[in-house]
Order: sequence, then C-alpha cells, then structure tokens
Amino acid sequence: MAEMEVSETAQKAPPPRRRRFRRLRRLPLVSPRLWLRRMAFWSGAVLVGLVAIAFAALADLAGESFHRLVSHWPLLALVVSPACFALASYLTRTVFPGAQGSGIPQVIATLHMDDPGLIARVLSLRIAVGKVLLTLLGLLGGGSIGREGPTVQVGASIMQALAQRLHLPRPETRRAMVLAGGAAGVAAAFNTPLAGIVFAIEELSHSYEGRTSGNVLTAVVIGGVVSLALVGNYTYFGVTQVALPMGSAWAAVPLCAVLGGLCGGVFSWMLVRASAGLPGLAGRLLARHPVGFAALCGLLVALIGLASGGLTYGTGYAQARGLIEGETTLPASYFVTKLLATVVSYCSGIPGGIFAPSLSVGAGFGATLAEFLPVAPLGAMVLLGMVAYFSGVVQAPITAAVIVMEMTDGQNMIIPLMATSFIATGASRLICRRPLYGALAHRFLNVMERR
Repeated sequence: MAEMEVSETAQKAPPPRRRRFRRLRRLPLVSPRLWLRRMAFWSGAVLVGLVAIAFAALADLAGESFHRLVSHWPLLALVVSPACFALASYLTRTVFPGAQGSGIPQVIATLHMDDPGLIARVLSLRIAVGKVLLTLLGLLGGGSIGREGPTVQVGASIMQALAQRLHLPRPETRRAMVLAGGAAGVAAAFNTPLAGIVFAIEELSHSYEGRTSGNVLTAVVIGGVVSLALVGNYTYFGVTQVALPMGSAWAAVPLCAVLGGLCGGVFSWMLVRASAGLPGLAGRLLARHPVGFAALCGLLVALIGLASGGLTYGTGYAQARGLIEGETTLPASYFVTKLLATVVSYCSGIPGGIFAPSLSVGAGFGATLAEFLPVAPLGAMVLLGMVAYFSGVVQAPITAAVIVMEMTDGQNMIIPLMATSFIATGASRLICRRPLYGALAHRFLNVMERR
C-alpha cells in the first residue's frame, strides 16, 4: 500500500524540467506577467508624453490668439472673456460633468478610492478630453489658469484606461499606473523629470512604495525623454545663472519666505473656502445661475486685465520668464492683480490649473520685494519669490524648490530655494492648516461618497 501511494505521488508531481521552467518564469527578468506590467507603464508613459506636448502647444496657441486679439482691440475682452467663461461653464455642466477644477485633487482622491467603477468614472477618457478642450477655451478667453493640473488628470486617465484594457488585477498596480500617469504628465509638460518624480512622491501619493516605485519612476523618465526628443532640451522659464552671495543678501531668504508663505497661505485658504461654497450673494448667484456667474467672473477677469494693461491674462508665463531673464519689468501691483485674476478664474468653475499662474504671481512678488532689498540680485529675488509663494500655495516644499530650479536651470540657487521653500511652507500653515490639494481632494471624496 505504501509503495502504491509513493508511486501515485510521483506520478502527480511535475517533471523536474517543468518545475525548473516554472521557477524560471517567476524570475523578474523573464516573467511574462512582470513584462506585461512594464510594457503597460512604458507605452502609457510615451502616450502621456505625446498628449502632454500636444496639449502644451494648443494651450500656447490659445493664449497667443487671445493676446493678439486684445492687443488690437483691448475692449473686446469685455465680450470674449465672459462668453468663453460662460460657454466653458455650460459645457462643463452638460457635456463634460466632472471636468471642473484643477484635476490634481481628483487624481489624489482616486488614489484613496477602493471602488474600481468610481475610479474609472473620475478618470474617464471623456472627462480627460473635456478637460483639455475646456482648458483651451478658458485660455482663449484670457482666464488666469494653467494647463499643469489638467495635464496631471489627463495623464492619470490615460494610464487608468490602459490598466482597464489590459485587465490588470491588482489594485496597487492600478494605483501605481495612475500615479505614474500624473507624474509623467508634469515631467513631459514642463521638461522637468526630477520635479515629476518628486511631485509623485510628495504631492500625489505622500509616500514612497518600494514595490511599485521602479515602474513609476521609469514612466516619469520616459515622459521626460519624449519631451526631450520632440521639443528639445529647453527650460520652461528660461535660463538664469544668478546666485545669492553670502552675507547681507541672505536676508532675502527669510523675508521672501515668510511674506510669500503667508500670501500663498491666504490664496490657498480662499480656494479651500470657495470649494465649500461662496458666501452671500456670490454663493446664491452661483447656485441659481452657474453659467451667468461664470460670465460675470469672465467680465471681472477682463476688467482686471484692462486695469493691468493686459498683464494678467493667461498663464503668466511670459511675464515670469521676462523677469527671470531680466528682459522686462513689471509694476509693483502685478502680483496683486494676477492673484485676484487667478482667484476669480478658479471661482468661476471652469477647468484649469494654478501652477503657472502661482509661479507668475510669485515672480512678481519677488520683483516687488527686490525694491526694498537692493543688496540682493533682482534675479535671485524673483526666484525666491516664486518658490516662497508657490510653497505657500501647495505646501510641498521639495516639489516647489525642485520645480523652480528645473524650470529656470537655477542650480546655483538650490540651497537658498530649499531654505526659502521650507520656511514658506511653515508660514503658510499658520493660515491654511491643510495643504491645498489635500484639502480639495478630501472634499471631493466627501462629495463622491454622498452621491
């Protein structure tokens, strides 16, 4: 009997060659399952990079078209801006519901969702297409918005759709693809791969997961390579070789950090407060007539633009780049008017990001402070103002310092930028206790749970 049991066990056991083959298939270098996952990340990253570059080109075209129009007929903004804002609001509510806002809070929220159907609904390709089209419409109307937030959501949506098509079973793999898509979008849109990696860790996921980090980081690098191959090795805000000399010029660090962080905190507090509902007459008008309210916001943006001589329209890219490269000067009121235009654009409910406008506000803020601290170079003050205000807005100090450094090729300023960024984040938290994107993502999750 024992001999019969042994012989039956021997018959059931796979041959040694088959066992060796199975063990070989489990090795990371030859596992078909792991290679399928890698190819999904890599191909998705290439697609995200291509879409991000195309979106950037169209956004630049939309902004330039509006500027050419109002440069010939400035008062035409009083008609074009309200019309574009109203149309964007109407399409957001009827054709592309869920496309409103920046896009980054939505991506952060999906990383904390467990329902695959809900994630697919938030990161649908339909919403991604609407995000692109409506952001372009907002820029065509002179809105003080950027494309970076929408690019993050579009990248995450592409990766989510790819994960669905490939039927990837593990939730952590799907989350990693969403994370990689958002970060690759930042890397490709601004040619800042290092900032994309830091953004994924510090802002989107708030953690570093060893099991999926390799594929995520590779996807971000691929997105940057796609940008490098198609548009060249450029820096978004130009090139600066400025440095902050040791000595009294370092007084610029705490000055910019504290004041810029407080201003950024006020801006974040206003956006968080607006997301919960506007007070008084504005709130009632938004609830009853959202399209009319968006048109009114467009009119306010046009009036602010006319008062500033057209400086506050669009992303603010040209103004910030001109300050960094020392080719232009701006009035001291620029950072205030640009901040107001950005708040109004956000409150209108049209899709659009705040990265580029916030960096432009910070550049104007630094240039204004430079008048009170002549011992510090103007270019250094502009960079410190950018990182201080942006850190105050997003409360992600490493991301802020790295993105400003990469966008300006400002390696000489990395230590002052890091110091300013951390101090500004602390100052911002005195006013706005929670990071902006985290607070907006938390509110978005609450809204989705009530539906």
